[in-house]
Amino acid sequence: MIDIKNLSLSRGTKELISNSSVFLPDNKRVGLIGRNGSGKSSFFSLLLNEIDQDNGDVITPANQTYAIIKQETPSLDCSAIDYVLSGDQKRNNLLQALEIAIQNNNANQIADINQQLEDIDAYTAPAKAGKLLSGLGFHESQHSEPVKSFSGGWRMRLNLAQALLTPADVLLLDEPTNHLDLETVLWLENYLIQQNNTQIIISHDRNFLNKVTELTLELAQNQLTLYSGNYDFYEKEKANRLALQQAQYNKQQNQIKHLQSFVDRFRYKATKAKQAQSRIKALEKMELIAPIHLESQFDFSFFPVGNLPNPMLKFENLVIGYDVPISEDMTFSIEAASRIGLLGVNGSGKSTLIKTIIGDIPKLSGSIFCSEKVKIGYFAQHQLDYLDPNDTPLNALKRIAPNEKEQLLRNYLGGYNFNNDKVNEKIQPFSGGEKARLALALIVWQQPNFLLLDEPTNHLDIDMRTALTWALQSFEGAMILVSHDRNLLEATCDEFIYLQDKKLHILKGDLDDYHQQTVGHNNTNNTPSSSEIENHYKKDKVKQAQLRQAIADNTKDLKKQAQSLEKNLHLLEKQQQEIENFLISEEAYQDENKQRLQENIILSQKIKQDMQTTEEEWLNIQETIENKELELIQQFENKD
Repeated sequence: MIDIKNLSLSRGTKELISNSSVFLPDNKRVGLIGRNGSGKSSFFSLLLNEIDQDNGDVITPANQTYAIIKQETPSLDCSAIDYVLSGDQKRNNLLQALEIAIQNNNANQIADINQQLEDIDAYTAPAKAGKLLSGLGFHESQHSEPVKSFSGGWRMRLNLAQALLTPADVLLLDEPTNHLDLETVLWLENYLIQQNNTQIIISHDRNFLNKVTELTLELAQNQLTLYSGNYDFYEKEKANRLALQQAQYNKQQNQIKHLQSFVDRFRYKATKAKQAQSRIKALEKMELIAPIHLESQFDFSFFPVGNLPNPMLKFENLVIGYDVPISEDMTFSIEAASRIGLLGVNGSGKSTLIKTIIGDIPKLSGSIFCSEKVKIGYFAQHQLDYLDPNDTPLNALKRIAPNEKEQLLRNYLGGYNFNNDKVNEKIQPFSGGEKARLALALIVWQQPNFLLLDEPTNHLDIDMRTALTWALQSFEGAMILVSHDRNLLEATCDEFIYLQDKKLHILKGDLDDYHQQTVGHNNTNNTPSSSEIENHYKKDKVKQAQLRQAIADNTKDLKKQAQSLEKNLHLLEKQQQEIENFLISEEAYQDENKQRLQENIILSQKIKQDMQTTEEEWLNIQETIENKELELIQQFENKD
């Protein structure tokens, strides 16, 4: 429980929170959102008692414990798994006390400490740490490697694993998906959902927030405002209010017209139909959610690219790597205006492929053909390192546009929120988000017709990610995008390719299909899915029909039971939501509602138990259905 009353918080001369009140109930996953610099990290510091508020109260139970991701990792000799285990201070203290008791041959203390260790499951901690490391992408052989042998991104994963293992009532996660690939983000989502603690999560990944969070806490205009749903819920609720202010829609009309003109021109043209469809989806979503971003400081777009060569790029029998090949012969062609999402786990070769295309690293063998008319705009995964810290935004732009008038350059940088004196400030103290915005501005100015973007959103907040998404939607050139931001991938890419087992594959489907394929690839239990059932009998239409009918006949009653359970679960979820809405309201904690509050708490626990029982029954039925399908498949195979 975190009860904030009339809170005011400042850092230096900047006011972050002003006379704000909010109540966060126990065991809820809360998304903390707000622009960069709004005070989200300071709010974490306040909860950890690292800083003091100016006024108001932050009321929490006296014994409430916290865990947070460390932002720095020293170069240590200890192993990765020992580093993760070191985060559990209570376990460490007990183990040290046990050593002393053993040295003193104090039988009573040894027995007492062993009991305490068993009470906190201390002896299972190494196994839990190993599972966490594996889930976060570490190979088992890496568990015993020293911390100092890992790069910065992998050390951040170690910090994340340490925070996740640390027993805590409240888990504070500040950008936990940074440095993670898409597959690991999906694993983290499922892991967090299964935990029974309060989680407050700062993230600019809207899909991650939508999947994980149950409540949204907005820090904007010096106020904390709680919304009783995930990020999409928050966005729609706020958009509905802002939609009443019709004048604010002016800013988005040009963007909508631009997308609509593309749709109108190419909707029924076969070569452009797929791209038109992606823009139709973006247009539908933009009309719903755009109001929430109308006050954004960011407003930019790519320049027209003119005629595009076709193909833009192709490679034949390409082998990439540094000293050791990480791919087999790859042959692929990138056509004019292709919009490709490049997928694959960390280490599969995504960044290496892009660096090979631009010539940063030499190919090991094969050929790369690039049209002379191709002008590449490259955003590297570590693009911020390419900026001169002693430079200024204006000087950096003048260097690539020496003949342009300064006012024109200032106006251009203003679209990326570098206004007034900001254009003449040194880059060194800029935040990661500011540096990323400047890097994008420099790339866009050079008017590329082929974008190679390697994790462009790592340091961008949601407003800037939205602006980038809209700009990429209108980009007329070709693009290869590497990102763990599913919203960006889905909104801007028309096709996906992925690197797996040293080979380049074309994805048939969307990102949900990719997730299923990669999970299936790594799953030793090769139980056929429903789609595999149809593919298996694709050559024989009669057998397909017979198999589908047999499955339908043998699973009909089970599916009816499953539907009934789903209906009951939906009713329980609705009841639980009504109770939760009451529990997070101020009304619930008024003196006259003490009995009602107690009744709702008891009822909430009962509903949770009923939901768990119903879910278990549903899962058992689904497993029975799958087993029956597998049995029928085997019967049909045996007929051959």
